[in-house]
Amino acid sequence: MSVRDKTAIGAGLAPARPPRAIAPGERIHVVGAHGAGASAAALLAVWAGADVDGCDPGGPSQYAPALEAVRVHVASAHDASHVLGPRRPARLAVTKALTAIDPDNPELHAAREAGVPLEPWQQVVADAAHGRLLMGVAGTHGKSTTSGWLVHTLVGVGADPGAFVGALLPAGITGIGVAATARKGAGEAFVVEADEYAGNFDPYLPAIIVLTSAEWDHPDVFADREAVISAFEAWIRRAAEGRAADARQPVLIANTGDAGVATLVGRLADWPGRIVRTAVDPAPGTADLAAHIEAADPDGTAIRVELDGAAHAVRLTTAGRHNVSNALGVIGACLAAGHAIEPALAALATFPGVGRRLECKGEVAGVIVYDDYGHHPTAIRETLMAVRQRAPGRRVWAVYEPLTYHRTAALLEDFAAVLATADAVAIADIWAGRDTDTTVTSAGRLAQAVTRHNPGIAVAAPGSVEDTARWLSRVVEDGDVVLVMGGGRSYRIGELLLEHLARR
Repeated sequence: MSVRDKTAIGAGLAPARPPRAIAPGERIHVVGAHGAGASAAALLAVWAGADVDGCDPGGPSQYAPALEAVRVHVASAHDASHVLGPRRPARLAVTKALTAIDPDNPELHAAREAGVPLEPWQQVVADAAHGRLLMGVAGTHGKSTTSGWLVHTLVGVGADPGAFVGALLPAGITGIGVAATARKGAGEAFVVEADEYAGNFDPYLPAIIVLTSAEWDHPDVFADREAVISAFEAWIRRAAEGRAADARQPVLIANTGDAGVATLVGRLADWPGRIVRTAVDPAPGTADLAAHIEAADPDGTAIRVELDGAAHAVRLTTAGRHNVSNALGVIGACLAAGHAIEPALAALATFPGVGRRLECKGEVAGVIVYDDYGHHPTAIRETLMAVRQRAPGRRVWAVYEPLTYHRTAALLEDFAAVLATADAVAIADIWAGRDTDTTVTSAGRLAQAVTRHNPGIAVAAPGSVEDTARWLSRVVEDGDVVLVMGGGRSYRIGELLLEHLARR
């Protein structure tokens, strides 16, 4: 898929509208219900009193147990009868990408013919949050960690938030006994991870916005960095306009340590809300909320937080400079919601992480395996530095399943340069996702590019996720650390590798 045909994404779906409360008993059918976001929409709709079911031909995923816990039935195939049968829904919720990948999907076709509204699942999330203090976390990188961290911290200060987060929240925090991407909560606050892809964040009108970064990504919908920054600006302005009748002044917590965010903030002089600038080690007078790294070791990072001329010490369980930036976003959002800084810092310091964000999967035969969702050169760079903090002195394998052909082709040299900073590299076959053109590049071409950047590095493209895990099990050694990154099915590489090593 190219930038030219991006209009196919979301075609036929109702445009974003102001959120409204979900009606008790409202029948909602969720297409692709085993996805991270769609499963959250289903959960939140159930908790709002809707009658929910779904379908997903991809089979059970890591998000399925949460749906089972609240008794949402998910059919294993698409079928027009889900729309036209006796339990005809009031609306269908679906991911925008499906409209481009499978425009003739029988359920989408049946809904259009029957006049059943087709909406992105984000609209269901926004409706579930209607009437609450919406806190949106956006940015090219760091959305899931920051939103999950914000949920954890709000729980710690007694706020009991609702939430949608694009990564699994621990079972102990979801309220349903299993890990999930949603939390019901009974408090005023509702945290939502707001994704910029193809206007996915359009249904959300947050009173508090955290912006972590603004960098070029999603080349199938954004032509360049300027297009990304403009999309964030338009959304931030629209969110403020959409809340014009709300007495609460909107607040933007902006990581101006990121160049793209700094550019955007420079354009918001006429924005009606309050802007809180955050940064790590900023130049004097350039940040309202700052942090300085005092010490970093395998167990975490000690920082000094500066606000209004006062310094506060806190030790984070996370690794990496990027997570210090994320922590500032969490602190700023908590302050904007009216919470005191000391209780917020105390809760911040106990964050256990969210799924697939530098998640330690285990150690077998002296080999430590980490799993991460990183799929952009900047995210990979920061994650590699963080894993070296976690495991100093070890040989680091960067194992990457590229996420989509168009992204890999557009950023090939950037991916190669950052992967070449590892000690050894394995590249699994590219996960196509929403791509229809799989000819533009390949895992082998990326491996060749890595070699160009570092001729002495060990690099291979072993094949599928399963083949990559098997190949790694034969070449990794006692003392190695394996960092698996990517979207798609990359999470299986670490799981399978640990199984192979246990047998070995």
